Amino acid sequence: MSLSSRAVLVTGGAGFIGSHLTERLLADGATVTIVDDLSNGDRDRIPDDADFLEADLTDPDALDGHLDDIDLVVHLAASKHVDTDQPHAQFDANTRMTRTILEAMADAGVTEIAYTSSSTVYGEAPRPTPEDYAPLEPISAYGASKLADEGLLSARAHSHDLTVWNFRFANVVGPRLRGAVIPDFIQKLQDDPDHLTILGDGRQEKSYLHVEDCLDAILHAIEHADRAMNTYNLGTRTTTSVDRIATIVAEELGVDPDREYTGGERGWTGDVPKMRLSIEKLSALGWEPRRSSDEAVRRAAREIIDELQ
Repeated sequence: MSLSSRAVLVTGGAGFIGSHLTERLLADGATVTIVDDLSNGDRDRIPDDADFLEADLTDPDALDGHLDDIDLVVHLAASKHVDTDQPHAQFDANTRMTRTILEAMADAGVTEIAYTSSSTVYGEAPRPTPEDYAPLEPISAYGASKLADEGLLSARAHSHDLTVWNFRFANVVGPRLRGAVIPDFIQKLQDDPDHLTILGDGRQEKSYLHVEDCLDAILHAIEHADRAMNTYNLGTRTTTSVDRIATIVAEELGVDPDREYTGGERGWTGDVPKMRLSIEKLSALGWEPRRSSDEAVRRAAREIIDELQ
């Protein structure tokens, strides 16, 4: 399904991935409506040629009348902090948002949705983790909310003629990223180039995917997969440790700091210390990441350094 000349609604479109996706869709000829409450997003990221609705999707009436001319919904909006001290509120908010969207889609007759899930639905699983791995046992409220949303979407897909593209992300990086390890290290080293505090033991090791590859994967799957429920991992075949990220960021800044570790195998409560997703299913559909995990981290570090200078 080509998105050229189609009308797309992007929730969370003023955020990191959402703003990049909006720009890509507009460049491809789609019309875009952004829905965002700006709690994680930035109004300055909203292009002039995109429509914008500032709304809280936990409100069941937030989308009333706004999906009548929409062909596809891309749902990125979520409360994203894995180490939240209000896990029940986060779970409730994320599932409420998805329920609001599904009910508004049903009212407007919209039958296609792409959903951004997460590798956190797997919990601590063998690596590389395929889409059919079970049992799914998330270890954070964030992961639990993503898994619950997948269940809501699957039920609607199989009972109400809905087409769902469900994407389980690795760690996506690139320009505009904030609140993650790469921008955290950059800001710490810009403040103190001689010392870097690293959460955990530095051995946490995960797959990092550049946002450009992420968008390519999403659009490729939407165009080439057409089952009722299409679930795909998005990531790379390689991983990068936290210590390696520290080295890459330090190299890009031209510094050589001492390192201090807070200890333990996890950086925070709910952190999955090691993660690598199998991407063989999406590869069989014809998509491959252009960059390795290390290459994605280095490019993102350069881009974010440029932004923060």
